Amino acid sequence: MANDTALIPVERIDRAILVLRGQKVILDTELAALYEVETKMLNRAVKRNSERFPADFMFQLTKEEYDVLRCHSGTSNVKPSPAQRSQSGTSESRGGRRYLPYAFTEQGVAMLSSVLHSERAVRVNIEIMRAFVRLRRMLQANAELSLQLDALEKRYDHQFKIVFDAIRELMEKPKAKERRIGFRQTEGSKK
Repeated sequence: MANDTALIPVERIDRAILVLRGQKVILDTELAALYEVETKMLNRAVKRNSERFPADFMFQLTKEEYDVLRCHSGTSNVKPSPAQRSQSGTSESRGGRRYLPYAFTEQGVAMLSSVLHSERAVRVNIEIMRAFVRLRRMLQANAELSLQLDALEKRYDHQFKIVFDAIRELMEKPKAKERRIGFRQTEGSKK
């Protein structure tokens, strides 16, 4: 068998893991792309085996969750679901989703290997499980570091507060920089 790490770049899997409803999940579209199948084929296999996917393994996003994800990812050219079209009164006919996406938890992704019977699905699932484990270890290490920092902060007086605040700031998730879109007019270019 080929080297598992060469199948899919680790970063691609890591980027596919989102946190929704307090759980780490991967959307059906991302999983389908990783497995190299169509999203509708993946979802059909899941629906044929629905008893294997309880609510803590898989859930469908709400319209609000989907809208927030679309805003953050910048994908605005996605066809709304029939329910969304009826609410907005549009009858768009270009391609895209016709229903809200499904999110698979770590257990749901593990269960997918039992309903998708390709060698690639098994190998991809192994890599995804490793990515979930890496993420869990990073979060645990961060929590342990935070506890150690709290203990140090209690032992030393407040003159080190600036140092501790700076360390906490470095531990926080980086905030996305807001990019301005459009043209900038310079002084010399006015007509």
